[in-house]
Amino acid sequence: MTKQNDKLVVVHMDVRKLKPEPDINLPAVGQAKLKRLIEEAVVDAYNEQEQTVGFLTMIQEHLALPFSANVLGVEVVVEKIDMTGDGQIVAVCRRDKIRQRIGILDLPLPVPAPAGAEWITAYHHWRKGF
Repeated sequence: MTKQNDKLVVVHMDVRKLKPEPDINLPAVGQAKLKRLIEEAVVDAYNEQEQTVGFLTMIQEHLALPFSANVLGVEVVVEKIDMTGDGQIVAVCRRDKIRQRIGILDLPLPVPAPAGAEWITAYHHWRKGF
């Protein structure tokens, strides 16, 4: 069970791999591992904001940076992962001298995805109410 929005949520698992939407190229993660990642990220968090910070911390610690990504046909370098004032996890992308923040769940990852991208997959499924 995980705690989300101050309510206990019962998670039913089977052995399939959950495949995220193909347009953002998130790696497939088995349900048992997905459950472990989500529980690790939210273990000491009591509300949604704290749980989001838990995912931010895990993504920052495990995602191999920098890496290249293609955003709207333009190659960018993902330099770091950050959080906006309104609590959104974003990738800080750079092209030449221009920097842009892109929501981490809107960022098309390269194939193969960088090491640690399974944390983005876990965050994606948690946001959907896994």
